[in-house]
Amino acid sequence: MTEVVTKDELGEAFAMFYGMAAAIGDMVEPAPEMDDAERVQRAKDTFLHGLDGTFALQLDVCVHCGACAEACQFYIGTEDPAYVPVRKLDLMKRVYQRELSPLRWLHRLTTPEITADDLRAQQTLVYDACTMCGRCNLVCPSGINISEMVHLNREALAAAGLMPDELRFMDDGQAADGTIFGADADLFRFRIEDLEQRLGFAIPVDKESADVLLVTSGLDIHLFRDATGGAIETLTHMGIDYTLLSDAYEGANFGLLSGDVKVQKELTRKLTEAAIRIGAKVVIVPECGHSFPALRWGAAESVGKPVPFDVMTVSEYFGRAVMDGRLTLEPQKHEKPIALHDPCKVGRWGGVFDEPRAILKACGYDLHETDSSRTYNFCCGGGAGNFLIERADPLKRAGYRVKMNEIEKTGAESLVVSCGSCRMNFEVGKVKAGDTMPVESLAAVIAAHLPKTPKEAAE
Repeated sequence: MTEVVTKDELGEAFAMFYGMAAAIGDMVEPAPEMDDAERVQRAKDTFLHGLDGTFALQLDVCVHCGACAEACQFYIGTEDPAYVPVRKLDLMKRVYQRELSPLRWLHRLTTPEITADDLRAQQTLVYDACTMCGRCNLVCPSGINISEMVHLNREALAAAGLMPDELRFMDDGQAADGTIFGADADLFRFRIEDLEQRLGFAIPVDKESADVLLVTSGLDIHLFRDATGGAIETLTHMGIDYTLLSDAYEGANFGLLSGDVKVQKELTRKLTEAAIRIGAKVVIVPECGHSFPALRWGAAESVGKPVPFDVMTVSEYFGRAVMDGRLTLEPQKHEKPIALHDPCKVGRWGGVFDEPRAILKACGYDLHETDSSRTYNFCCGGGAGNFLIERADPLKRAGYRVKMNEIEKTGAESLVVSCGSCRMNFEVGKVKAGDTMPVESLAAVIAAHLPKTPKEAAE
C-alpha cells in the first residue's frame, strides 16, 4: 500500500481542523430574530405533525423503570438524573397530553403549556446530552423508541430557531452550497489529484456510468484522507467499475443532525439523483455515521419512488467482499491486540457487525472485544454532531471516558473505527484526557493488507 498520508501530515491536518471546528462559534451569524410566541407555536406544530399513533402510545406506556438511564453513557458518566433518556421527551409529552391525548381536557387543567424558556432548556438535553445512538431503545421493556423521538425534539427546536450555533453554521453552509468546512469542488479535485500522485494511478471521476458510486466527505477531504484513499485503492485493486462525482461527492448531512428536515431531504435527493443518473448499483458512503442513515433510509423518500441501488458503508461493502471471496487480504503478523468500535448508526441501526470483524480476521489481527460490543456497544460520546458543540465538551468527555474505559480494559493497544465522526471524537478525547492509543481507519487498514503486486514484492 502507498502511504496516502503520513503521521506528521495527519497531525498537522488534525491541528488545523480542530482549530477550524473550535472557531465555528465565533464565525456563526446571529440567529434570525423570532419572538417567543412564534418559537413556541413552531415547536408545537412540529411536535403535533410528528406525533403519530405509535409515538403517542409509547409516551403513555413509560413506567419510569430507569432501565434507559443505565444504558446511557451521559447518565452513567455524570450520574445526573437530568440526563435520563426518557426525560428528554417531557416537553413533547406535555404537548401530547394537552393537545392529543384522550384525557386532554383534564391535562389542560393540570399540565402547563410549554414555554420558550422550556425550549431553550431542552437544547442541552437533546443536542448536548444525546447522540441518538439508540442504546436506550434496546433496553426499554416497553419498547419506547426514545432516540427517534429525541430527533423529533431536534426538529421542533430547529423550527423554533434554537439549534446550537455550531450545527446551525454547518446546516446553513450545506443549505447554501452543499459543502461542509469549505470542502468545495475545487478542494475535492485537488485532493483527488494529490491522491493520484501518491497512489500512482488515475482515479475515475465524473464517469457517465458506473456500477459503484463512491462518496467522500469534507471531514475526509480535510483530515482523514487515508480513509478515502484506502477505499479508492481497494476498489481499484478489485477491478470494480466505480467513480466519484465532482457534483455529488459530499456524504455528510447536517440537516439530519440539526433537525432541519428540508435541508436533510434536499441533500439526500441530490446524492440519490446523481446515483440514478450514472446507473449505480451500489453507493458506498464514506466512513461517516450520519451519511449512512441519511441515504440508506432516506433515498427513496427524497425522490418519491424506489431507488435502483443499494447503500453500503465501507466496512459493509468490503467486508462482504472478504466473506464471499471476492477480496483477498494478506494477513500480517500483528503482535499487539486491537479493539474495534462499532459506530451506532452503522452497527446498532444498520446491523453491520460481522463484516468489519471478517476484515480484521483476514488481516491477521487479534481482536479483543469490549464488554459492550456489537448491538450494545457504547457510543463514542460525540456522535450526531455533538463533537462540534463547544458547550457540550464536559458531556462529550464523560461519554468518551465510559467508552474508552471499556477499550482500555480489553488490553488492546490500538483502536480501529469505521466512522469519521467517531474517529474525530476519539482523537479530540485523547487530547483532552492525555490518552495515547492510536485510532485507525478501517478503510486504511484494508488497503494496507492488499496483496502486493510482483513489483511491490520485489521492492
